[in-house]
Amino acid sequence: MGMIGRMREDIAAARLRDPAARTAIEVALLYPGLHAIWAHRIWHALWRRRFRLLARAGSQITRWLTGIEIHPGATIGRRFFIDHGMGVVIGETAEVGDDVMLYHGVTLGGRTRDAGKRHPTLGDGVAVGAGAKILGPVTIGAGTVIGANAVVTKDAPADSVLVGIPAKPRARSAGEDTRALLTAPEYSI
Repeated sequence: MGMIGRMREDIAAARLRDPAARTAIEVALLYPGLHAIWAHRIWHALWRRRFRLLARAGSQITRWLTGIEIHPGATIGRRFFIDHGMGVVIGETAEVGDDVMLYHGVTLGGRTRDAGKRHPTLGDGVAVGAGAKILGPVTIGAGTVIGANAVVTKDAPADSVLVGIPAKPRARSAGEDTRALLTAPEYSI
């Protein structure tokens, strides 16, 4: 899929996940989460080609413009959406699957200064509520929902719900809607 096709796919994903998104042009022009991921693709390509200083400089410019910090070394899947992205931080060794959604203030951060894998891996279809912190080289299984302000420091199985400090997983009930889980008061702190 080419660059224009990926951008269209991103716009469609934003419109699907954000009920406030009215038109494709509005989303393309006014959604900083999309601008951050589009820029990240450029900086990530430079990072992989070993233009590390240029990639880091570009990612910092994107941070200044959008309020979203994505390290150029991070690996991001398709149809990734950041809603109200201010304050999102994604570390260098983070891996994000396809169809993942983050709200504002989310951190995919490290817990050590050691070299190597030190940031989270999010499986496909993960949704992360506002202010949640996922720290260290943990793996979050596909389809998991992480509640607002949760602090995750341990692996989580697929299709679970994580809430609290420290976050504790529970299995998702049949038919539980991701959007409903992220807005339910009992899943925020």
